[in-house]
Amino acid sequence: MKHIPVAVQMYTLRNESERDFSGTLKRVEELGFDGVEFAGYGDLTVKEVKSLLDELGLQAVSSHVPLEELQENLPKVIEEQKILGSQYLVVPFLLPEQRNEDDYQSLILFLQQAGKRCREKGITLCYHNHDFELDHLSDGKMALETIFDETNPEELHTELDIYWLKKAGENPVDWLKRYQGRSPLVHLKDMTNDEEQFFAELGTGGVDIEAVLAAGEEAGVKWWIIEQDESRRSPLESLEISMNYLKNNIPY
Repeated sequence: MKHIPVAVQMYTLRNESERDFSGTLKRVEELGFDGVEFAGYGDLTVKEVKSLLDELGLQAVSSHVPLEELQENLPKVIEEQKILGSQYLVVPFLLPEQRNEDDYQSLILFLQQAGKRCREKGITLCYHNHDFELDHLSDGKMALETIFDETNPEELHTELDIYWLKKAGENPVDWLKRYQGRSPLVHLKDMTNDEEQFFAELGTGGVDIEAVLAAGEEAGVKWWIIEQDESRRSPLESLEISMNYLKNNIPY
C-alpha cells in the first residue's frame, strides 16, 4: 500500500506564524509533517520561504489564495507556486455575497479558464469546500456538484474538506469515490459529538477518519492535509494529537 504524506494547513497556526513565521515552520517539521499548505507567507518573500523549506526538509504542497487575488493576479500567483515547488493552487473560500446561482456560474467559467492556464504551467487548480456549497440550487443539484460536474476534470480538482462535508450531512467517503482520480488533496478534520459540532483533533470526534484514510489510495489522494480552524487548546498541541493519531492509524 502506498504511503500518502501528511501536510499542515498553516491557517491552523496563523497566530503563531504572525509572531514567528520561520520558528513556526520549524515546529511543523519537528512534529513530523512532510509538507505545508500555505495561507500566506508571513513577512517573507516566496524565495525566502523556499529556502527555509529546503533547510527544514519540508515540501510546499499547495497554497490557498483568495479568489479575488486569483482573478486579478493569476500569472504572479502561478509564478510564486513555481518558485516554491508547489504543484497545487487552491481556491479556498467564497464570500457570502458570492454564493448565489449567477455567481456560481461566473465562478465555474473562471475556474475553467484559470484551471487551463494553471495546467499549462504544470500547476493543478483545486477547489476547497465548506458546508454552504452543499446547499441545493434551483435545479436540485448541490452547488459543489455543479462546480465539479460543469468543469473539465483535467483543469479543476477537488480539495475535499471532510469536516464540512460531515457537517452538511454528507459521507466524505462517498465524495472521494465519486471524484476518484480527481481528489489529490484532502483536508482531514474531526468534529465534536456535541451539539456545537466544534473542530476536534483527529480521532477524538465523530468523523469516521479511518474510513477516509482507507479510501485514500484508491481515490488517488496525494496528500492528507491537517487543518483545525479553531482549537480549545494551543494549535500546536492540537496538531501533535492529530499527528500522533495518524502515525497509529494511517495505512502504509
